[in-house]
Amino acid sequence: MKLVTWNVNSVRLRLEHLQRLEALWRPDLICLQETKVTDELFPREAFAALGYAHLAVLGMKGYNGVAIASRRPLALVRHQTWCGRDDCRHLIAELDGIEVHCLYVPAGGDIPDPAANDKFAHKLEFLDAVAGWFAGQDAARPMVLVGDFNVAPLPTDVWSHKQMLKVVSHTPVEVERLAALQASLGWIDAVRHFVPPEQHLYSWWSYRAADWAASNRGRRLDHIWVTPPLAPRLARAEILAEARGWQPPSDHVPVMVDLA
Repeated sequence: MKLVTWNVNSVRLRLEHLQRLEALWRPDLICLQETKVTDELFPREAFAALGYAHLAVLGMKGYNGVAIASRRPLALVRHQTWCGRDDCRHLIAELDGIEVHCLYVPAGGDIPDPAANDKFAHKLEFLDAVAGWFAGQDAARPMVLVGDFNVAPLPTDVWSHKQMLKVVSHTPVEVERLAALQASLGWIDAVRHFVPPEQHLYSWWSYRAADWAASNRGRRLDHIWVTPPLAPRLARAEILAEARGWQPPSDHVPVMVDLA
């Protein structure tokens, strides 16, 4: 199973990019975040034309939204709500005996202080709630957790560890919360399984940079994790950095893991 996660930042704006992605990688499963479209307007025909006739979608107008597109039938499609908000951030489906979770963690705003920034407080509450819920699940089940987690956990997951310590997405309190989520089921970071932690690795570059490639001030916000039963099946991982240059771009790029 070749699985891709991508925050597309509006699925209807990136249909040509999805065609390029399909031609390059031919993934079996594509998990999307920030689809920014209601379910009835999701471009189902375009996905079917690419070979993804089986869809699970959970969307809303203008922002958020997650989707799972598959070449093969999906089973037990459902979703979770968090922090008392039905804001379309967590979609679940099963494929070939693997439970797939497509997750979009709140960005958290600009001020890394929960007392001064409700968005940051919500992000921390969200991470705590998700970690607590997964801690009650069965770690022996084959599961994949993918998506835009909006946290870059390692010093090499940001362009400058020192300069980013007080910037939302790399603050110690967020990294601690994400570590607790990872510990909940002993999740394995499938990309770092292949790429050593000493190597810088990014999946997001800001729109604010005049030349994103030249400045290369990136962050690794997009992740694919697997539970221990799937670890022996990890065959390959890749981040498609070139997609940041596809016009019009998402500020995130696709991340892929191949399960043998």
